[in-house]
Amino acid sequence: MYRLFDEVSLLRASLQGETEAWGEIVARYKDAVFGLCLGFLHNPADAEDITHDAFIRAYENLRRYKLDKKFSTWIFTIASNLCRNRLRHRRYHPVIPPPDEIAGGSDPAVEYARDVRLGQVRKALDQLPYLYRTPLVLRFYNELAYNEIAEILAVPEGTVKTRIHRAKIQLKRIMEKDGLTDHVQR
Repeated sequence: MYRLFDEVSLLRASLQGETEAWGEIVARYKDAVFGLCLGFLHNPADAEDITHDAFIRAYENLRRYKLDKKFSTWIFTIASNLCRNRLRHRRYHPVIPPPDEIAGGSDPAVEYARDVRLGQVRKALDQLPYLYRTPLVLRFYNELAYNEIAEILAVPEGTVKTRIHRAKIQLKRIMEKDGLTDHVQR
């Protein structure tokens, strides 16, 4: 029923207790929020938990949301803050990663090479300070505009551009140090 409604109408209906309207909001944004969380946490289970928690927090605080602002920026802000908290928690409570599952239906050698490459990039990303990693993930994993990233991180747009530039330089150095320069784009 609510599929054809615009975002503001859905949010107004949600404020009036229409659970189907909120369900449509969740359906529209859950994949993007999950992608954001996965980019930060590199763990699908944690990303799923944080995605769920982000929508719960958003619903609980929906009355504070300003309808003239983009909902995506607001939900991404909530999710990125929850990711930051989870990363902080991980620092003091390390987790043993589960064994990798073998993906079926494709060339195992190609999948393995892709997974190794992604793992190397993620490992290098994890070495970046949160200050630089966050805007880089928002820009390249979530394809957000600089102004949206600035709003999510509550910093000026110029600061976002500077941090992304510095993050790229540091990421390149890390990958060169690890002998992975053939994977770094200039």
